[in-house]
Amino acid sequence: MGEQKLIIDWPQMITYNTIMALLVGVSLISLAAIGRHLVNRKTPNPTGWALNLGITGAVLFLTGLHMTLTWPLAKYYPFDNIIFGETTLAFGTVNLALALFFWKRSAEISAAEDPLLFVATCLKPLNILLYAFALMLTAIFFAGVQFQFFAAPKEEPISGNFADMPWLEAWGLSLVFLGIGICSALTAIFFDKASRHDFKTGILQKLCYAGLLITGWFMLLFGALNYYTHIGLIVHTMK
Repeated sequence: MGEQKLIIDWPQMITYNTIMALLVGVSLISLAAIGRHLVNRKTPNPTGWALNLGITGAVLFLTGLHMTLTWPLAKYYPFDNIIFGETTLAFGTVNLALALFFWKRSAEISAAEDPLLFVATCLKPLNILLYAFALMLTAIFFAGVQFQFFAAPKEEPISGNFADMPWLEAWGLSLVFLGIGICSALTAIFFDKASRHDFKTGILQKLCYAGLLITGWFMLLFGALNYYTHIGLIVHTMK
């Protein structure tokens, strides 16, 4: 007898972590660019930043909220509702808050003698939230490595070729979560230092910038790839 084919009842597993991953990547890259722009003392563009983060934040907030409240992946992968839903909801909410801040304070940021100092001073109260995000993402890293959540089934194109090595994707995605968590903590340190008049760019700020870019591009490209692999998985596992 041949190996039994995997069948998934897709109407019972509404999934949209494709656009979640894509826009998380866009957001991380955008935040890195905004930070570098301010550190290099270039003319700020708060209105453009607000539009960018408002678009990504709205989508991440709505998809994260729906996943967090309704658990659409409960039938097959209930833990993914926590891993993807709650983190995306939190990140989307922060994006929306930043978009509102840049929009409302656009004139003040543009007119400030030191826009970096102004922005960092305003955002410094977010530090406790950023440290909390770091702890959350670190916990997901350990859970992902231990329980190997992220292994793709063999029916999924490309990723399914590594189905016999579940540790590979588990470590890969878990490290991305850890990397974003570390960047969250480094961002809090950045706000603390940049809110002082004697701020100078140091190794931690450079690591934060590099970390946001690396994890951001990974998530963006991984999300884009998933538009192919997830569609293929649906085709291969439909009833």
